[in-house]
Amino acid sequence: MRALAEAGWRVRILARRDPVDPCWAGLEPQVVLGDLSDDRALAALCRGADAVIHGAALVKARSAREFAAVNREGARRLAEAAHHVGHVVLVSSLAAREPQLSQYAASKRAAEDAMSAVLGPRLTVARPPAIYGPGDRELLPVFQAADSLPILPVLSETARVGMIHVEDAARQIAALAARPAGRPVALSDSRPDGYLWRELMAEAARACGRSPRLAPMPKALVRLVGITNDFRAVLGANPMLTSGKARELLHSDWSIAPLERVAGLPEPIHTLSDGFADTVRWYRAASWMKH
Repeated sequence: MRALAEAGWRVRILARRDPVDPCWAGLEPQVVLGDLSDDRALAALCRGADAVIHGAALVKARSAREFAAVNREGARRLAEAAHHVGHVVLVSSLAAREPQLSQYAASKRAAEDAMSAVLGPRLTVARPPAIYGPGDRELLPVFQAADSLPILPVLSETARVGMIHVEDAARQIAALAARPAGRPVALSDSRPDGYLWRELMAEAARACGRSPRLAPMPKALVRLVGITNDFRAVLGANPMLTSGKARELLHSDWSIAPLERVAGLPEPIHTLSDGFADTVRWYRAASWMKH
C-alpha cells in the first residue's frame, strides 16, 4: 500500500477488520470492511476505482477445495465486481507457470484463468517469484535455521530460484497498476536468472552473522516430509511443506526468461545480500528471531 501511495494513488482496501499495521504508519487508506465472499463489500471496493489490485490468497491449505474457494473463486468474484473497472492487476505467483506441481500452483493458475474469462485484456497478471522481507512468515524458518543450525541443507546443486524483496515487488506492482500489460508479467530482482540453493543458504547465514557448513539434502527426504505432512493435513493440521510444496521446492527452474518480463518497471533497490540483512533486522526487532 505504501508503494501505491508514494506513486500518487488514493488507496482503498478490503479488510475483515480495521487494520493496524506499523508498516502503514502515516498512511490513511479508505477501508471497506468485508472479505472475498461479500458481494456488497466487493462492489463498494470497486466503485469508482481507476484500477483494482487483487493480492489476497491462501498460500497453504488442507485441501485443493480450500485453495480453490479462496484463490479461484475469490478471484472470480472480484473480477465480476470489477467488470466496469478499466484495469485490474492480479498478483499471482511464478508457481502458476507450473500448475501441475501443487494444489497451490494449480489454484493460482485457476485464479488467472477465472479473472481473464471475465476481464479479458483489461487484466494484467503479475507473477512474483519467492517474496521475502519484513513481515514475511513463510521464509522465517529458513532464517531461523540459518541462525541456529551447524549444517544447512542444500536442496539442489543445479536448480535456479527467483527471488524478490517485498518492497521491490510492491513498487513493480504499483507501476503495473498504471500501465496495463494485458498478459502475465514476471517480477524480478536484478537476477532474473535466479540463485543456486547454495547461494541462498549462504546469504541467509551471512545475514545472521554466521557461516555454517552447507550439505546436500537428499531429495527423497524432502519428498518424504511432504508426504508425511499430507497425512497430517488429513487429520486437521495445516503444514506448509506438503508433497506439493516439496515438488515446488525441488523444481529445477524458477528462473525468469526475458519474454516473461516487461520493460520499464522500477529497478530493484535491494540486492539479495542487503535484502536478507534487512529481513533479519526486522525479524529481530519484531522478536520473531533472537538477537
